[in-house]
Amino acid sequence: MDWSDFIIPSAGLIIFYLFALALLVQLWYYLRYFSGFAFYKKKELAPFTPPASIVICAKNEDHNIVNFLPLVFEQEYPEFEVVVVNDCSFDNTGDILNEMAKKHTNLKVVTIIENEHHAHGKKVALMMGIKGATHEHLLLTDADCYPTGKDWLKNMMQQFTPETDIVLGYGAYEKRKGFLNKVIRFDTFMIALQYLSFSLARKTYMGTGRNLAYKKSLFFSLKGFASHYHIESGDDDLFINEAITKMKSKTEICVDTPTVSKVKTTLNSWIRQKRRHVTTFEQYNFGSKFRLTMLSASLYAFYFCFVVLLIVQFQPIVVLSAFLLRLIIQLLIYNKSMKLLMEKDLLVFSPLIELCLLVLYPVVTLSNMFFKKSNWK
Repeated sequence: MDWSDFIIPSAGLIIFYLFALALLVQLWYYLRYFSGFAFYKKKELAPFTPPASIVICAKNEDHNIVNFLPLVFEQEYPEFEVVVVNDCSFDNTGDILNEMAKKHTNLKVVTIIENEHHAHGKKVALMMGIKGATHEHLLLTDADCYPTGKDWLKNMMQQFTPETDIVLGYGAYEKRKGFLNKVIRFDTFMIALQYLSFSLARKTYMGTGRNLAYKKSLFFSLKGFASHYHIESGDDDLFINEAITKMKSKTEICVDTPTVSKVKTTLNSWIRQKRRHVTTFEQYNFGSKFRLTMLSASLYAFYFCFVVLLIVQFQPIVVLSAFLLRLIIQLLIYNKSMKLLMEKDLLVFSPLIELCLLVLYPVVTLSNMFFKKSNWK
């Protein structure tokens, strides 16, 4: 008798159990967390329009400022100012802002002069903008972003209550032709699905600086970015993670009016951007890291076991049925969520893009180990 008669079925059964466990974990996340966002119903809120400051950091952004800043001034809101930090720009950013200030009395320009003896990142620029802001309620975005409507500021501010310190919004990327554009936008959608879903479940862990609001007093109570100033990234996600951990801050979400940002057009430029973003993960609190690690690990385990079980022909009907069950639930939740975030065109490509990202994520992680990280400059 061949010993493989005993070894192969035993190994196959172990892999099948691992496959079943990974499936259960995946379904737990989709049904426990992501479905909460997919079927999210906007609350009926009392009108709340506190004076607000929109803070934008700009470094050599003359073209973007000309195209996008006028859309910010078109917000239909009683009282707001726009604080733009001109961070050591050597293009026409400063001149354009000075001309705009003549037209818009609610534009405040904060200028940082380059110091050859002291380099700084975006956190310094953002801190200077927040210090220069007049109002308690802050709304942050980037110079290469624009709001999708004139009610962006109103919709974000309405989510604030006396107990709410943070409002999380969605920062989308512009739609262009090509598969890479869909990959980038789907990755952005998935990140948003996670942080918005977890926030609804009162397990907030991050936000995106492309569309994020919080109170100025919260910023100073945490001493700004002091605890993670040495880390290049994190002006948005690490700040929110710390605010939730230390201050027990309450968050709300707003999906009514996303912002849209210019998108990377080459794979290398997007990978460089991703490399910068993933450096903050190790600084998250334990609960956040555990939930995100379990979600990622279960996905890799699910696909690995699925492929192995098909190769060895172990209960193929059961395995395929389990795969289809997850896929159907996933597509149902994606369909509802993408409708909320105006990303419906990604639905049909989502299974293929998910597989692509499973390959690309390890590339990003490994590249951070061997190559110098990029920075704000």
